[in-house]
Order: sequence, then structure tokens, then C-alpha cells
Amino acid sequence: MTAGIETAARPEQAAPVEAPSFSEATRIWAKIGFLSFGGPAGQIALMHKELVDERRWISEGRFMHALNFCMLLPGPEAQQLATYIGWLMHGWRGGVVAGTLFVLPGFLVMLGLSTAYALWGQTDWLGSLFFGLKAAVLSIVIEAVIRIGKRSLKTNAMRAIALAAFLALFLLNAPFPLVILLAGIAGYALFRAGAKTPAIRHGATTEVQDNLRTDHRASPKSAFGAVILWGVLWALPFLVIWLAGNPGQYAEIGSFFSKMAVVTFGGAYAVLSYVAQQAVDHYHWLRPGEMLDGLALAETTPGPLVLVLTFTGFMAAYRNPGGLSPLAGGITGAILTTWVTFIPCFLWIFLGAPWIEKLRENKPLASALAAISAAVTGVILNLAIWFALHVLFARVDTVRTGPFAVVSPDWVTIDPSALVLALVSAVLLFRLKAGTFVTLAICGAAGIALKYSGIA
Repeated sequence: MTAGIETAARPEQAAPVEAPSFSEATRIWAKIGFLSFGGPAGQIALMHKELVDERRWISEGRFMHALNFCMLLPGPEAQQLATYIGWLMHGWRGGVVAGTLFVLPGFLVMLGLSTAYALWGQTDWLGSLFFGLKAAVLSIVIEAVIRIGKRSLKTNAMRAIALAAFLALFLLNAPFPLVILLAGIAGYALFRAGAKTPAIRHGATTEVQDNLRTDHRASPKSAFGAVILWGVLWALPFLVIWLAGNPGQYAEIGSFFSKMAVVTFGGAYAVLSYVAQQAVDHYHWLRPGEMLDGLALAETTPGPLVLVLTFTGFMAAYRNPGGLSPLAGGITGAILTTWVTFIPCFLWIFLGAPWIEKLRENKPLASALAAISAAVTGVILNLAIWFALHVLFARVDTVRTGPFAVVSPDWVTIDPSALVLALVSAVLLFRLKAGTFVTLAICGAAGIALKYSGIA
């Protein structure tokens, strides 16, 4: 998401330097993969600093155009942005390397943490740690709402779109794809009506031409090749499951997260909202508190926040491993979930990016993308409220009145210790600018101290 990148008032940049070699770019993608903490805002800011500001491998306008397209896609926008830029610099191999290295370090860390959680998650010290981490995650999500809102809600029209998206989700439980589609249509309608949007001001490509080596011509042949290659890779786990005798739990996990990869728009936080509703309430793979634990784990690791799905898949298969041991089942579930979550991300980029490059100066498209960015702010606000209720209250009910379904907490079940830790994390993030990792570390330690002192 565009939060964390202040670009609106940047002066004209000097011409980008000569395009990097493939090996040089690979080293930088590995560096970004290991240092990409802080969620999508921090990850995109890191890429912007490394690729635009310091090395000038890509220009400001090219970066922003790629980012707006990635925000339109289902799945993690930061990983897709890395894939897009890698593809711009070195074609398909550059995209594969950039997208893979963005995910791989975090996946390996998350796999280790999921194993530790499954084996020792009920011990007092780990439960105390997660008690503090969940309070910090709440402030991190709220910070994301504010930072993204500052970037995308610069006009009354964009604010109205964000509010409408929030109300549609919070009161009507509207499907995410429908909300995103209607936002895009609203943005296009605003352009046709002559309204100015943030995207139109950024959309004009007036900066110098990028010095990129790759030929990016779009063609039906290349689009067909991308669909066949990545479609086969996407389906590969299901072939393995079928050859193994079609164990139902793994087919169910693979099918659910494949569907998630298609229908969840709005980036990592929107994905988590959808998964929380399905994995917790429908499939009963996790309890609400465990979903927050998984998000806290993802916040402490590099890579996309959507790696929380690796944790979800691990726990689902760990508790129902079929013919495998629980640990082997959990690892299999984690790999399966990660595969079907990220393979589609490569498909969307290699299929759509060549055509989007042809539309870099298309103002109607830019206006639609701006409206989608505004709607995403409403999506994240809805998630922030969901998290807040489950962190601060032991009991949360849903009150239905006609078409409306309002989530309401039982106020007598508020947790004072969680409230204090949430306020502390807010001070650390907003007032002291401590950063995500430091805030998580302090709140995790405070959670352990409160639990062992008998206060919490």
C-alpha cells in the first residue's frame, strides 16, 4: 500500500542509472527479503528507498504505476510489487527471483515459529508473550489505517468511498470483491464527471524514461503462455494430493486457500479479515485468539503479513494430519498453503503487467485505482475494529437487525491489562516512533511480566 511513501511533492528526479545486472539485482532482492519488516507500508517504503531513492533503478512514476496496479489485485500487494519491478528489470526470471526472495526468508521463519507454537503454544511463557504481542498488533493495524488514509483520502470523494466501503463491510458483511469492484466503478465515474483524484495527479508520466532492458510488449501469445505455465504450477499440489489417495483435509486446505487467493482483495489486512471469518467460524481450524497469535507471529518476521496463512495451514493440518505425524502434517499444510497463496500472485503479474504497462498514461484507469485505494482504507478500518474487539474483550456478540449485523462487545468482559498494553503500544508507535519490531518486543516482554506478576 502507498502508506509510508511520501512522493506527492517530490521534485523531478535525475535520470535513473544504468539498469543493474541480474546478479546485482538478486543481491538487493535478497536484502529486501530479509529486512522487510513492518507490514506492507514498511515493505513498500523499503523498496522505494532501495530502488528509487538510493539506486535509481526505476523512476518515481513507474514505481507508483506498478504499485497502484498491485493494489487492484487479490493477495499481498508488496510481494506483487517486488515481482512486477523484478520483471521490469529482467523479464520473467527477474520477477520470479524478486517475488520468491521477498517471501522465502519469512516463510522459513514462520514455519519454525508455527512448529514452536504447535508444540509449546499452551505453555505459560508463550501464552504470556502472545498476550503482549496481540495488544501491539492492534496499534500496528490502527497505524496502517491512518498512514494509508493520509495517502489515499485527499478529496471528499475519496473519503466518501472509504466510508461507504467500511459501512458495507461492518454493517452488511458485503463481499470484498463487490466492494472493490464498486469502488473502481465509482473512480471511473468520477473521472467521467471531471472530478480530480489523487491518481490523476500522479498518473501523468512526466519524469524521465526508465533505462530498463527488458522488452515488455503485450501479446495474446505471451498472456496464454503465462496462464498455462502458472496455472499448471498452481494445480500441481492437487495432482499430488490425488496421487496420494485424495486425503480430504489437504484437498480442503488447498481448495480454501486457492479460493482465497482469487477473491480476497485489498492487501494483507483484507486477506486476514476474510480468513478469520472462514478459518475460525466456518472450518474451526483456529480459535479467534489463535488467529491473532498468528498475526503477531507474522508481524515479527520479514516478508508479507499474509504469511499468517502459513501458520493457519500449519495448525489446520497439525490437528488433522491424516496418515502423517502431526508435525509432518503441519509442515505439509504450511507448504501447501504458501504454494497456493503465492503462485497466483506470479500469475496475476506475468499476465497483467505487460498490458498495464501499455496503459501507464491512461487517466480513467488511474482514477479507478485511486478509488480502490480509498476503499482499501475502509477495509482495514473494519479489520482494526474486529481486532480491537477480540483483543480487549473476552466476549463479542453479533446483533442482527434486518439486513444489518453489528458486532457488539460484552462490556463487562473488558481486559484492563490488554487495554493498558494497547495504550503503551500506541504511545510507542505514534508518539515515540519506536518502530514495529521494537514495539512488538517491548509489548511481548511486558505481557510476560504482567502474566508472571499475577496482574494479567
